[in-house]
Amino acid sequence: MFTQRVRPLVAVGFAVAALAFASPSMAIEPVAEPAPSYEDLIARLDALPSTLEAVAVYDAAAARAEQARALPNPSIAYDRENVYGTGPYSGVGNAETTLTINQPLELFGQRSARIQAARSEANVADLRREQARWLVAGRLALAYAQAEAGARRHDLATEALSLTEQDARGVAAMVEQGREAPLRDIQARSEVESARAAVDEAKALRDGAFARLSAIAMLDRPVQAIGASLLDRALGQPGAGDDDPLAVQVAEAELDTASRLVTVEQRRARPDVTAAVGMRRYRETDDEAFTVGIELTVPLFDRNRGGIRAAYAEQRAAEARLIAQKQAVQAERLGAEAALAASNSRTRAADSGVAAAEEAYRLSRIGFEAGRISQLELRSTRTALIASRNAAVDARIARVLAEIDLARLEGRAPFGESK
Repeated sequence: MFTQRVRPLVAVGFAVAALAFASPSMAIEPVAEPAPSYEDLIARLDALPSTLEAVAVYDAAAARAEQARALPNPSIAYDRENVYGTGPYSGVGNAETTLTINQPLELFGQRSARIQAARSEANVADLRREQARWLVAGRLALAYAQAEAGARRHDLATEALSLTEQDARGVAAMVEQGREAPLRDIQARSEVESARAAVDEAKALRDGAFARLSAIAMLDRPVQAIGASLLDRALGQPGAGDDDPLAVQVAEAELDTASRLVTVEQRRARPDVTAAVGMRRYRETDDEAFTVGIELTVPLFDRNRGGIRAAYAEQRAAEARLIAQKQAVQAERLGAEAALAASNSRTRAADSGVAAAEEAYRLSRIGFEAGRISQLELRSTRTALIASRNAAVDARIARVLAEIDLARLEGRAPFGESK
């Protein structure tokens, strides 16, 4: 049994430890300015570099689609004939001067094929812009969740250090009274040092996670705290829209583009036609006359066979990518939904485990104070409590990862509404 001098020391230690677990917000470090809420960060997606890059790529494709509608420029030719020869043509007195305007004519569907291909490429860029936006949202959600998890693990490590120190003081009191061997005191102090090292490691991981969040979100100044929790946020039901996943839409658009490029290459094998209209002046008689003409290339040597074969090969590659993408998306969606359901169950189980571990530690601490529980049993329940609390954080991170994967497939921001 403890003496009257030892009992208050241990009781106070237990009270402080219980208060620490009952109030996780009690931290040794001063309160830092929290990061913007997750919704505020998502609202800034359009200002992030990766999104701006995707928008710029789309703008370039849209500009090329607009440019594809432009007609080819005409050319102007000026000719003087029958000059500086012999006899009556020794000078320029009998010269014939011709001014001609030549206009290429895009016949045989060449212009329409080019316009449709450019529009299809712009559509692909538009879908990729949307896809890049949600990929950035997923990275942002992951960084936010990891920063919050880092902060929680640091708080848990700090609380674990406080509990270990309180238990060590209790062990020291028992050793002083002859209730425990001096070896137990050495073990307890070693546990305190190990817990203190764990706090330093958790702090380094927390600071690194907050630095990554600040960099990804392009925050003006570093943050070291999370305001609104993302780990504890309830998840809605997965979307059940009839639209194909965004990745499949991109693959389908790429196949459409490849098919239209086949048409473009086929049209290039057809003759190029140029019409000419001009005015000819006869210097000798000072008469004038119109000239008309047409120029037609003859596809005798270059029929663009290599370009057509290459376009067909790229079309086959796009078809294969589409088939693979459909299979992969279906498998990934099933896996993400299963992972989400499993992580929800894991989170509930982890929370129940934390409650059980807290009660077990509370009872063992009472037993230790009364002298009925050994220091080894107390350490075991304390270790189980720390492990269960960290397991609860791990379960929530797994749930966030599953939600990020599902949101990427559905084309939306994590924890947002389905389209």
